Amino acid sequence: MVKRRNKVIRIALILLGIGALYAAFVKITGIGIPCPFHLVTGLKCPGCGVSRMCMSLVRLDFASAFRHNAAILCLLPLMAAVLARQVYIYVKSGRTKERFISVSVWFMIVVLLAFGVLRNVL
Repeated sequence: MVKRRNKVIRIALILLGIGALYAAFVKITGIGIPCPFHLVTGLKCPGCGVSRMCMSLVRLDFASAFRHNAAILCLLPLMAAVLARQVYIYVKSGRTKERFISVSVWFMIVVLLAFGVLRNVL
């Protein structure tokens, strides 16, 4: 159990470090990762605006974050709950599958696909 907990902590710290470096890079240069889907099709994918949304959240500008990507911002509490539950189950038992997590992930996928279609139609 301790080994799994340390692995989760190590992965979380690495991801936080990468995120902090990316945020610093974007803040300094103003250059973000372009969306390949948008570059090819001219349409916005369900994830378009996530970098700008995250930068707005760092500044605690929730209105701007909502404008950049409303669906992911609204799904953040569910994403956090699913991630917390997944980490808890993994650390406690080593299992990685649970019905709540599967249903939640499929729900988020459906919401994001609908959002991706609607944001280009409206």
